[in-house]
Amino acid sequence: MSAAPGIRDAEYETLVALSRLPRVAPDRKNLLDVLQATCDLAREITEARYAAMAITDDHDRTEGFFVSGLSEEELKGLKTPPQGHGPLGDLRYDGRVIRIDDVKNHPTGFGFPPRHPEMQTMLGVPIWVDGQVRGSIYVTDKRGSEPFEDGDETRMLLLARHVAAVVKEHWA
Repeated sequence: MSAAPGIRDAEYETLVALSRLPRVAPDRKNLLDVLQATCDLAREITEARYAAMAITDDHDRTEGFFVSGLSEEELKGLKTPPQGHGPLGDLRYDGRVIRIDDVKNHPTGFGFPPRHPEMQTMLGVPIWVDGQVRGSIYVTDKRGSEPFEDGDETRMLLLARHVAAVVKEHWA
């Protein structure tokens, strides 16, 4: 059984976008640049206002955190990255994709640090490395206030696989 046309298109578009990463982060050995470029790419290909990526250790402690879409001033206003409570904690605990259309009114819509931007919609995917969740990538507020769709999820899952390969090769 083959994937639906929209999903195949999402996969193709994501692979093409990933092929551009060496131009954005030409020093593939600079892990931080590659991961930041991937976080920026997540925001771009899902048409999201914000994106973030957390890389965690074997004990679920955040080792690396990357954001896209915040100004320098907004970034400085955040005291700490999200600590893995609420929807991100669920994602990192059970390793399942989360898709939320109304973060404020969602039962797990909490755990964000002070001064965190307001969010309406969210899509988050786990980063699996050797059978263990080693972080997550999430995007919020799709352009036009639309909910995230299956194609967005496909794009994010492909990016998560890319990040997993990078983490396995350079971080672990």
